[in-house]
Amino acid sequence: MSGLTYLIPIALGMGLIGLAAFFWAMRTGQYEDMEGAANRILIDDEDEL
Repeated sequence: MSGLTYLIPIALGMGLIGLAAFFWAMRTGQYEDMEGAANRILIDDEDEL
């Protein structure tokens, strides 16, 4: 039971860190161009040599 006193705050802290990272990614525009990344993989770059 004493292990839960350590594990619960660690789990909550990791959850808050993940939530903060998600909000940071949203604020800095990481999810702005979702279509561009999907289409960029289909472009053939061999012609630019």
